[in-house]
Amino acid sequence: MLRGTLSGARRTSSIFTRPHTQPIFSQVAVPIANTCQKQYHEKVLDHYSRPRNVGSMSKTDSDVGTGLVGAPACGDVMKLQIRVDPTNNKISDVKFKTFGCGSAIASSSYLTELVRGMTLDEASRIRNSEIAKELCLPPVKIHCSMLAEDAIKSAISDYYAKNPKTPTTDLSGKGTEPPGPEISTG
Repeated sequence: MLRGTLSGARRTSSIFTRPHTQPIFSQVAVPIANTCQKQYHEKVLDHYSRPRNVGSMSKTDSDVGTGLVGAPACGDVMKLQIRVDPTNNKISDVKFKTFGCGSAIASSSYLTELVRGMTLDEASRIRNSEIAKELCLPPVKIHCSMLAEDAIKSAISDYYAKNPKTPTTDLSGKGTEPPGPEISTG
């Protein structure tokens, strides 16, 4: 009789046979997933879980502008590359790589969709407030949209540095011609 009791005790005390082992996991995992979904807007979750245009281009190509912004010490680093069609100054392709939080990745992904097909002048007018508003970023994540704005401006500047004869913009949306030789009317 004692032997039957001990073997029964062993069986019920095993961690594999406890009836509450599985429910404890689900009681912890499900609320964590729900909390994440409540903290981030569905647009952020969509761009984070299925980021668009991830990749890179050759930074030595003359039709590619590269913007690298952020600080590794702070956590978020964003590399954005644009390929520009020189015949019309439109962004024909765009890629990004971002190391950071979900909001930083979502901001990068959204920006790549936004700027494709834009002229450099149009892309230079993008403001972080537009990105933050579209993704419904909370105030604590606004810096992620600021990185995206800085990245596109940096990529445009890099493109102009590689192509000095291209009509430029001052990144506030005002077009300017590249400096040329002064002509004396004398």
